[in-house]
Amino acid sequence: MAKVQIRYLLQILFAIVIAALGFFQMFARIDGGLPSNVLVMMSATAAMFIITWALIARFQPYANQSIMACVFMLTALGILMIARIDAESDTRVASRQMIWLCIALVCCDVLFVCMRDYRILRRFSYVSMVVGLALLLSPMVPGLGREIGGARIWIGIGSYQLQPGEFAKLFLAFFFASYLFNHRDQLAVGGKKVLGLQLPRLKDLGPIVIVWIASMGVLIVQHDLGTSLMFFAMFVAMLYVATGRSSWILIGGVAFAIGCIAAARIFAHVGYRVEAWLHPFDPVIYNRYPGGSSQIVQGLFGLAAGGLFGTGLGQGHPAITPLANSDFIFASAGEELGLVGIFAILLLYLLVIAAGMVVAMKIKDGFGKLLASGLVFTMAFQVFTVVGGITLVIPLTGLTMPYMAAGGSSLIANYVLAALLVIVSNAANKPQVDTMSDTFRMEALSALQQRQQQKDTPRHSSATATAQVDEPGHTAAMPVVPPAPRHGAHAAPPAPPVQDGEATEVFAPLRSTDDTAGGDES
Repeated sequence: MAKVQIRYLLQILFAIVIAALGFFQMFARIDGGLPSNVLVMMSATAAMFIITWALIARFQPYANQSIMACVFMLTALGILMIARIDAESDTRVASRQMIWLCIALVCCDVLFVCMRDYRILRRFSYVSMVVGLALLLSPMVPGLGREIGGARIWIGIGSYQLQPGEFAKLFLAFFFASYLFNHRDQLAVGGKKVLGLQLPRLKDLGPIVIVWIASMGVLIVQHDLGTSLMFFAMFVAMLYVATGRSSWILIGGVAFAIGCIAAARIFAHVGYRVEAWLHPFDPVIYNRYPGGSSQIVQGLFGLAAGGLFGTGLGQGHPAITPLANSDFIFASAGEELGLVGIFAILLLYLLVIAAGMVVAMKIKDGFGKLLASGLVFTMAFQVFTVVGGITLVIPLTGLTMPYMAAGGSSLIANYVLAALLVIVSNAANKPQVDTMSDTFRMEALSALQQRQQQKDTPRHSSATATAQVDEPGHTAAMPVVPPAPRHGAHAAPPAPPVQDGEATEVFAPLRSTDDTAGGDES
């Protein structure tokens, strides 16, 4: 166990060294040296990660800490690119991002210390549903919600904005995992077969219809395609894990496709995104505001400028792309790190996703399996939609890259997600007591034999006594005469009369008398 923890510590230290080298190189090219305030923040963040490693080793000793090492590397790369954009745009977003990172690590540390058993979340399933829906709908409260970029998904407190949907996905994942765990048997029952596909029964379509209506409501009311798509996809994926029926994926995909096509024709903001995806280089669409494709095209040119190995840290122009430190941070990283760099970033995401999938497969608890798979799929789906939108695989959804994009709410929520995966991995990797050892088998067999003998002995004694009492010429009131002694043995005194309820007690003196007679004979 000590070797494993040391290996995890070396992974954390390796991530810290790579991040430090990147910051030193980037600031040496831009400012000629590393600013003192950045050095202090980097040292505090590195110390926080080492403390997190120690707490996990103490309170979650069997957890897979490679998840946190990869997450830290992704965060370091994200803050590095944000600092690079700050230097070009004269902003201070990177410093705030480091503060948010420290707050996220504190939240994770509290979870690692206090949450010894993740199954406690199952007790608050409906509370999680209420909290999740309240957070999801909170931007619609007058005076609290704020519309930014055409989407009303923010709440404002003073000069700060918070995206409650990032936290809503965690609470809804708790509720979905608990609900599907409790109703998986009913939802797994198949109905009619159509083209070789086992469709569910009509009465079991209620949950997916409700979630579909809720996701369409988010799309219509909040003008947020990404959040509605993420929640619906998360539920359908967890539904498939719970039942194992691929028909749910087909039904969910068709339902959401119908909803998106209808929304693209009815609502202008959705139609603009589809047109910008299909015709990004059309001059009319490129110059259109709002809903133009200029942001997508500039991001594509930034990726193209990076080439295979990138322009180098501090030598590109990532700030040209709008929202380069949040929605398009993947394009900013591609410009200065190149194709090799973004492949390395995708590899880190793949390692986290693979580790989460392994946890979901290893955990024996059904609730933990659904929770881990739902959280991992949510992160994987978010990465796919962001990268796919920037590279024109799918339309832009407005989601941000987990762990890399600027924003406190996204960073904290995704770090809590990673912490929950670590906690579930501790339960999955914990060695189980071998209850089927040889000693246990022998003791269990002996106990079963003794119990069987205790059950059979009264039945055998009662049956024998009953047979003797019911012999012809005997009645229940007649005395039981023992056998005559052999070879001159002294006769035993006559036994007292036996009642019907004492038949079991009659057989024992008879057997002991025979034993005595045999002993006298010898």
